[in-house]
Amino acid sequence: MATAHPVDTRLPFVRQLAFGIQHVLIMYTGCITVPLVFGAAVGLDRDTIAMLISADLLIAGVITIVQSLGVGKLAGVRLPIVCGATFAGLTPMILIANEYGLQAVYGSMLVGGIVGLALAYPFAKVIRFFPPLVTGAVLTVVGISLIGVAGGLIIGNDPTSPTYASPSHIALAVAVMAVAIGFICLGRGIWSQLGVLLALVVGTIIALPMGLIDLGGVAGSAGVGIPTPFHFGAPEFPITAVVAMSIVIAVVFAESTASMLAVSEITGKPVGKGDIARGLAGDGLSAVLGGIFNAFVDTVFTQNVGAVATTRVYSRYVTATSGVILVLLGALPKVGAVVAGLPKPVVGGVGLILFATVAVVGINTLRRVDLSDRINTTIAAVAVGVGLVPELAEGMFEKFPSSAQILLGSGITLAALTAFGLNLLFNHTRLGSMARAAVAGPDAPEPGTPAPVTSAGTPSTPGAVHATV
Repeated sequence: MATAHPVDTRLPFVRQLAFGIQHVLIMYTGCITVPLVFGAAVGLDRDTIAMLISADLLIAGVITIVQSLGVGKLAGVRLPIVCGATFAGLTPMILIANEYGLQAVYGSMLVGGIVGLALAYPFAKVIRFFPPLVTGAVLTVVGISLIGVAGGLIIGNDPTSPTYASPSHIALAVAVMAVAIGFICLGRGIWSQLGVLLALVVGTIIALPMGLIDLGGVAGSAGVGIPTPFHFGAPEFPITAVVAMSIVIAVVFAESTASMLAVSEITGKPVGKGDIARGLAGDGLSAVLGGIFNAFVDTVFTQNVGAVATTRVYSRYVTATSGVILVLLGALPKVGAVVAGLPKPVVGGVGLILFATVAVVGINTLRRVDLSDRINTTIAAVAVGVGLVPELAEGMFEKFPSSAQILLGSGITLAALTAFGLNLLFNHTRLGSMARAAVAGPDAPEPGTPAPVTSAGTPSTPGAVHATV
């Protein structure tokens, strides 16, 4: 009898619940940041923002369950992934709200989701153009760019605040990292796998006498809160807003494709065009549900990809459990407010490890590429460089039209487009073959000569990129 793949294996209930909670704690702050920033930017009151958070968590939970377990042949990649609100849609949503109103925000999101559902399967046909050269470069950028997010959680984002870059906050983050490292590297079995969760717990205990735990929002939260469909009124569909949100969906597709391929790489579970298409359909479904229930477009959360790589717990039933927890948090705002009270330096400490793990996964993926080939090296270098520019040079594109900022403001998007375009140009056209032939010169082996074999037992052909699927 064939043994089930680790991805398809169920864990004992207690372990499955513990790892599911760990995933939620890892992504919770990032997930609720989008509605918090959006609500503040468009001038919403506290109760309305609380409603957006509940809707955000509810839809994120539903989509996480869909992606983990699948819905027949319609949606869900069936991998251990956790989904949440993407920052890619934040800027255009704010611009649309200021220009056309909130009805247009959610109307355009609804139409964008329908467009995404229609394009999921055609988009998945280009999967062969996302080899390790592309996914490795993108994941490296994702991990490095998220390190700044972890740093912001540790030291704060307001230089005028008296607690900005507080040595005690930094020391707390270091202590959390030390606990996580100790359990991950020295622990055995489940103790090693739960290292991140244990670090969060220990860090929170340390933070108690420091006064860093904020439970002020618990008393004012409703006991039960289910978001009302079309809370802001009948949806509206301005053409400009619809086009902008459709572009956001395309950007989310590019990010999610890279993340799903990364999880496939990490878990050793191959995925094909049909799997990717169903995963992208899940992204499109999130936009449709988000437009109805006043939530946000969801994508695969890369910090949870890092958690899968770090813990090596590959069961998709664990992330499905996370989805159930998120749904409960969305329906029980008081419980969500308690989780939101986790000290930011504690979350930032574990986030630093998880985000850097994503970058390391990207680097490891690039090791499968023949980087002795100058074209492949150039493609990887340019993609990583272009992707990190907007992250390291803040405000670089702020004078560009707002429609252009949707694409140019995301380093992850730029890295994906750059790596995809250059790989297509130089590894899938005659241009790259001609360039390599010119470099090889008269000493190139005759056609048909067997290529040297690497230690891994695969032919080492100049310019060869081994696909993950």
